[in-house]
Amino acid sequence: MRCMWRPGLGAMVAWLVMAIVLAAPGGCTPGRGQAVPFELQDLAVVPGQPPAVRTWGADINPAFQAAIVEAAQRERAALAAAGYEGPLPPAEYLVLSGGGADGAFGAGLLCGWTAAGDRPRFKMVTGISTGALIAPFAFLGPRYDGVIREVYTRSRTKDIFRERGVIRGFLSDALSDTRPLWRLLERYVDERLLDEIAEEYRQGRLLLIGTTNLDARRAVLWNIGEIAASDSPDRLELVRSILVASAAIPAAFPPVMVDVEVNGERYQEMHVDGGAMTQVFVFPPSLHLRELAEREGVRRERRAYIIRNARLDPEWAQVDRRTLTIAQRAISSLIQTQGLGDLYRIYIDAQREGVDFNLAYIPRTFTVEAKEAFDPAYMSALFDLGYDLAAGGYPWEKSPPYFDAPVGEPAQGDRAAR
Repeated sequence: MRCMWRPGLGAMVAWLVMAIVLAAPGGCTPGRGQAVPFELQDLAVVPGQPPAVRTWGADINPAFQAAIVEAAQRERAALAAAGYEGPLPPAEYLVLSGGGADGAFGAGLLCGWTAAGDRPRFKMVTGISTGALIAPFAFLGPRYDGVIREVYTRSRTKDIFRERGVIRGFLSDALSDTRPLWRLLERYVDERLLDEIAEEYRQGRLLLIGTTNLDARRAVLWNIGEIAASDSPDRLELVRSILVASAAIPAAFPPVMVDVEVNGERYQEMHVDGGAMTQVFVFPPSLHLRELAEREGVRRERRAYIIRNARLDPEWAQVDRRTLTIAQRAISSLIQTQGLGDLYRIYIDAQREGVDFNLAYIPRTFTVEAKEAFDPAYMSALFDLGYDLAAGGYPWEKSPPYFDAPVGEPAQGDRAAR
């Protein structure tokens, strides 16, 4: 969860808010509905939506797992209807991380991949934070390259958020107002786009977005295709809410409140940036993908392409000997190492599940400085970098940084499920 102002500043803002709240006798803060009680968390459902629309990130529920199995069955049926008689084609997963304005790197890489001519039609696309905002368009393919190019090269800070001012920000639920981001989504995420996502879902493809349930302090994965394919009149509002929530940096951006119910009783969940729990995800480890595929008779190669919209080198800087500067630097370091840890976890899971691991991230050679949170010049330079690298054939890393595979370990291509 890299802050959209400067690396780590979102975390510093959270510290500032916490300090002021602890020091102040009270204030006028926005109200909210009652949170789901601890003992009822697993029973909460979104009104008008089936249980398969979401699951906890670390503990997949039976309805969500059943939706994964049904997606494979629909894919088989769609291929058969198209006259395809061979073995199942490789399942290729696109995994998009958070990173704020650094999402321009992933946007450029995808567009460059299209130019290279070998961009897959992904079986599944997942997204967190800025990756969540790219994910629906990446899922629908190259015909939406123009949208992600425009958003990630022409947007300015004012197109994403508006600062509330110090006093109002501290007494509200965030320092900024994200109505500009809502308007941006209203422009691009409409009923037609949801219909297209629903059609792809019916053909067995998956689009998953991650948020953080702050009440429960747990990651939540949302099955956007299931929502899009529903006949709920609220499906568009729910999808937009999930996308905004996934990018809602705590304290910097307002949380998104999601109405749920348990046994007819109404409650309200507070959802924020998915990066508060994980910077990037594929499937929950509890899914046991290889075992599930074997049980369902699904044999195919699997490849994951992970785009980490961030630099992964330490990024040296002299730190001023001041409380807030030290806190900012320390917590931004924690966020960066959390992202590295996520990559290690995904790599180990890929080895266990027979999934070929491929990683892209911003190289240390990129040193352009942003002049504002969303600086078109900075984002354009980063977009062009990703584009040029991919158009020439991206050199995907086969393991996370600083990770050495054990001597004699088979290549991942040899380990992939056939």
